[in-house]
Amino acid sequence: MGFKNVSAIIDGRLFLGNIVSAQSTRSLTERRITHIVSVCTEPIPAEHPQSGIRHFRIPVQDLDHEDLLIWMPHACRFIDDALKIGGVVLVHGLHGLSRGATIMAAYLMWSRRITSTEALDIVRRHREQIWPNVGFQEQLSLFEMCRYAPSMNEGIYVRWRQNLDRRLQGRSSAAP
Repeated sequence: MGFKNVSAIIDGRLFLGNIVSAQSTRSLTERRITHIVSVCTEPIPAEHPQSGIRHFRIPVQDLDHEDLLIWMPHACRFIDDALKIGGVVLVHGLHGLSRGATIMAAYLMWSRRITSTEALDIVRRHREQIWPNVGFQEQLSLFEMCRYAPSMNEGIYVRWRQNLDRRLQGRSSAAP
């Protein structure tokens, strides 16, 4: 069984996909996509205003030390605002397995006030192949601990970020 390019998380309203689903005019048109959250750095046609699609980019790589946590509240509000006005949203990363799945889980946590485990279970029921990396799974737990509002002034986020920066600095100083 091959991986799907796109999966409905909320039927007809909220989709999780890969870069192919975000680049395919046909896929976007068939699903009536009005808003896209890109959780990657690869370009897509919807970035151009003439596409008529509202676009939000989170420029991170699929690495466990990337900071998705600080982006989660912004992505949740973007998705929620779109859904409130009758929009149809596609959230995607490169493969639709880790980054996009993490943001989708964050939205479900934020909108339904559920745990990261519950949110990932919901996403996995609709898209079996998801597999957020360990760092992103940790960040979903932190998102809940921060009461869905991590910021540069929030203690849990600040401590996590300081520890992450120390670990990354240790990695770079250990290199030959």
